[in-house]
Amino acid sequence: MTAAITGGAQAPAPTSKWDMARIGTAVAVLIGVLWGAQVLHATKGYGATASFSLLVGAALGVLFERGRFCFFCILRDWLEFRNSSGMFSILTALAVGSVGYAVVLETFLPNPTSGRLPPDAHIGPVSWVLVAAGAAFGLGMALSGACLSGHFYRLGQGYSRAPLALGGALVGFGLGFMTWQTLYVDTLSKAPVAWLPATLGYNGALLLTLGLLGGLALLLWRDLPAFAAREAWQLTPKTLYDLLFVQRWHPLVTGALVGLVGVFAYLRVEPLGVTAQWGSLSRTLLAQTGILEGRLAGLDAFAGCATRVSNAIMDNGWLVLGLVLAAWAMALLGNRFQWSRLTLKNSSTALIGGVLMGWGAMTALGCTVGTLLSGISAFAVSGWLFALAMLGGVWLGIRLKLHTVE
Repeated sequence: MTAAITGGAQAPAPTSKWDMARIGTAVAVLIGVLWGAQVLHATKGYGATASFSLLVGAALGVLFERGRFCFFCILRDWLEFRNSSGMFSILTALAVGSVGYAVVLETFLPNPTSGRLPPDAHIGPVSWVLVAAGAAFGLGMALSGACLSGHFYRLGQGYSRAPLALGGALVGFGLGFMTWQTLYVDTLSKAPVAWLPATLGYNGALLLTLGLLGGLALLLWRDLPAFAAREAWQLTPKTLYDLLFVQRWHPLVTGALVGLVGVFAYLRVEPLGVTAQWGSLSRTLLAQTGILEGRLAGLDAFAGCATRVSNAIMDNGWLVLGLVLAAWAMALLGNRFQWSRLTLKNSSTALIGGVLMGWGAMTALGCTVGTLLSGISAFAVSGWLFALAMLGGVWLGIRLKLHTVE
């Protein structure tokens, strides 16, 4: 007997040659990711951390693509169309992440008032520099059509502006390295690194964070659209396929799973972030060409999406690779892969937006996934400040209609 559930119309049976080819390709990609994780685990110099990072990236790719977890897309829906459903995905991810981080952090650092910070957590200096970086990143999101993590997963959907934005981000990281010394000496070296548990303890920090998230949820509630009632249908292979791979996943489910992935990633390897490998690539290119010489004062003293001069693939690089491949597989399974149209204008704005995001991510020591998602989950004041500044940049970009350039 089949069980009745609620849902929309049944998805058509994927029987054409194109359908079978795309599904076969998607399955092969997912099998390849699993096989690659096994190979990495057994390879000297990579091992368990690289293998786990690849799988974490794949999990994020599935969640981001199926839940449309792109910070810019979510903010645009709310700011422009007054649809806050995606915002609840972010709030849920932060709430789940905060609870999980509280458990992990208490294990890593039982006494938060000792004057030390938990290892590798995305807790950065609080100053006007962070505000400028967040605003630049938000404006870059509006110009390019996505945040950096959004561009990575939308590569798998055939978003043609993504490579241009990511290429621009390499340039932006380079500009960030060039301006770092001045910003560090003049401001960042003197800026406070504020961590809520150091003052409030873990329980106080968690209660404050959940209270703020709850307050935001109440403010956003009025813009939450009613979910349309769906006719009952029979649970068959066709409808199950439609639920898993065609229909967008519920925002609360997506957010909760993203938060859980973030907690497990921190517990096993490092906090979530998608820019460390990209920034290291930019730094390595600049160092090899002689443009960037010597150490960058104070950069290695801060936690975040750390960069270094290296020709090797970092754990973060495997995470990003898994994210792109899994997102591509999900897009193929849902028949959402389609090359978008490029014009001179939208190519230019993608490139410029990427430069702004690259500078902002380097200067803020991370992007919406690292500084915002991982930072707020770790009770860093810098995460909240970056979020507010980034929101301001996105709002400005939408008010100026920079996101509508075709």
